[in-house]
Amino acid sequence: MTRFDSRRRVSTYTSVWMPTGDETSQPVGGYVGGGQTSSAHLSSIDKLTFSTEAVSTLSATLTTTRTMVQSFANSGVAGYVAGGYSSSALSGVDKITFPADTKSTLSATLNSGNGRYGGAPFANSGTAGYLAGGANVSDTRLASIEKLTFSSDTIATLSATTTTAVDRSPAGFANSGVAGYVAGGYDPSNLSRIDKLTFSTDSRSTLGATITNGRRNTTGFANSGTAGYVGLGNDDASPQTITSVNKLAFSTDTCSTITDTLSVRGSGAGFAHSGTAGFFAGGSHPDTGTPSAEIKKLTFSTDGISTLSATLSVAKFSIAGAGFADSGVL
Repeated sequence: MTRFDSRRRVSTYTSVWMPTGDETSQPVGGYVGGGQTSSAHLSSIDKLTFSTEAVSTLSATLTTTRTMVQSFANSGVAGYVAGGYSSSALSGVDKITFPADTKSTLSATLNSGNGRYGGAPFANSGTAGYLAGGANVSDTRLASIEKLTFSSDTIATLSATTTTAVDRSPAGFANSGVAGYVAGGYDPSNLSRIDKLTFSTDSRSTLGATITNGRRNTTGFANSGTAGYVGLGNDDASPQTITSVNKLAFSTDTCSTITDTLSVRGSGAGFAHSGTAGFFAGGSHPDTGTPSAEIKKLTFSTDGISTLSATLSVAKFSIAGAGFADSGVL
């Protein structure tokens, strides 16, 4: 008799892989790849397990040390860490396969090999990931949008572009199956603009709604089907005190500011356990440059913010696009 292997069955719930008895199931979680400390660039990947809110460091590492990466996930399947900056813009894409958290490197590269860093990443989970804006190997600001198709792990450049060329880590987030958003960034002034890319047509529009404070080095995540959030970031005030979190309701594409606020930090990572909570991790104080290992949790049911007892493995920044998550099927 042939043994039934439950992994061959297409399930509506793939966020926790079902072992057959000879493998170990790994719980879903959020990830932060790369970044830098006060003295070094990093290749390590931290993982926050959602069920325990404990942080571990993967045995797998990125192909090279890098900052300002752009990351997204095909939730339930794999996460991608794309491009970034080392001594110049990088074009390689690393893939972290769930649930074993093993790393491979794609043959496809970004921007026809010219690299990309500091762009806005987001994903239509199950279909494709996107990278919007950023800068290339010549440090030229970009308006182009690249699309990584998950079924083939191939990359193409869309005909659609961002409203203007934008870099310095605008926030990227998505209402999976519907649209992705690019909020803030720099063009060469700090932006409050929000661009929307409709997935069914891969076409871009610009919202009438804006985020508060033009901000760069910001980050975003989404409670898919409900709302996207934008937090952290730097503006041009002195001191640079962006502590507010904006919430964009997907049903109306309108933006509001939640009551609770964050610590003063820019260039931190964001990721979400969709349906439950989002997390802001790391970053640095924009005036002192002091890096942080702190992790803040935004509970979606209340929009309340708390501080986890767990921290990143090391205080780090330049990770504004570095967060991705396995939240199961979105």
